[in-house]
Amino acid sequence: MSYAMAAPLQAAVYQLLSGDAALAALVGGAIYDGLPAGALPETYVSLGAETVRDRSDREGAGALHRFTVSVISEAQGFAAAKQAAAAVGAVLVDATPALSRGRVVGIWFERAQARRTGSAGQIRRIDLKFRARVEDA
Repeated sequence: MSYAMAAPLQAAVYQLLSGDAALAALVGGAIYDGLPAGALPETYVSLGAETVRDRSDREGAGALHRFTVSVISEAQGFAAAKQAAAAVGAVLVDATPALSRGRVVGIWFERAQARRTGSAGQIRRIDLKFRARVEDA
């Protein structure tokens, strides 16, 4: 197994999300790998946790990356968060972005969880779980 494609995959996912006009219309430039200091926008997208498993075979090294992209919103109701989550899915599902090392075989949606967080439940959070199969070139 090689974890060497984790950073290139993350960079590619970030680039895909940052470059999408439909998602930008919903969250502007509020797509983060690491949250900035200071006040956050009402609705934003954040790259999250990742687990990786070996998927090497006789042909070469490979890995299965399971990663989370979260949509967090303080807007009333879940509508804004769900629209942004749908846009994230539209960008990532079946994408095969170029990587600086290796290649993406595919990205697939696995599941999502929508919930309220914060002390008074005023924050809406949708965690979208994806899996990506990568091969080392």
